[in-house]
Amino acid sequence: MYKKLFVTGIGTGVGKTITSAVFTQYFQADYWKPVQSGDLHQSDSMSIRALIDEHLKIHKENYRLKVAASPHQSARMENIEIELDDFALPQTNNHLIIEGAGGLFVPLNEQFFVIDLIEKLSIPTVLVSRDYLGCINHTLLSIQALLQRQIKIDYMVLNGKFNPDSERIILKNINEHTKIIHLPEFNKLNKADIKKICTTLSL
Repeated sequence: MYKKLFVTGIGTGVGKTITSAVFTQYFQADYWKPVQSGDLHQSDSMSIRALIDEHLKIHKENYRLKVAASPHQSARMENIEIELDDFALPQTNNHLIIEGAGGLFVPLNEQFFVIDLIEKLSIPTVLVSRDYLGCINHTLLSIQALLQRQIKIDYMVLNGKFNPDSERIILKNINEHTKIIHLPEFNKLNKADIKKICTTLSL
């Protein structure tokens, strides 16, 4: 049976794209970024393309927005309305890794958030956390939000070095069925690094 996973994070810049590259390479999966907001010259899909095997498929974004801002703001500035009904899982006979935008409550429009998209797609999540002042609060809030919607957290990714006290509290509040993944700290990733990481993991 093919895996479908939605990679989300406790905020922006915590390592969703790195995590997505690792999971896509590990499972030899397809990749899909539903909404790209800003950085069209170096989109997340383009970053993933440079980090994974060339034969792996990258599906086209539903929305490619010019301004690096929350999708609802970027879309409004282009006179576009993002509709939740526009999103459906790409057709594929392969595993599929989906990368969200920002955290769970990044708005897609005036009514719906990224978490609503995850709920609509009805697939498990990979929750990515990174250690910084406030990460415990942001991580536990994200866990609670997913659990309240009965959205499964298949994997909890701790990206980079973690203070043991922060890690301990986070892991105490994760469901026992959630698999914990530690990713190392990297200054700059390349395809060889991604492949090397994959050899150390058991997903």
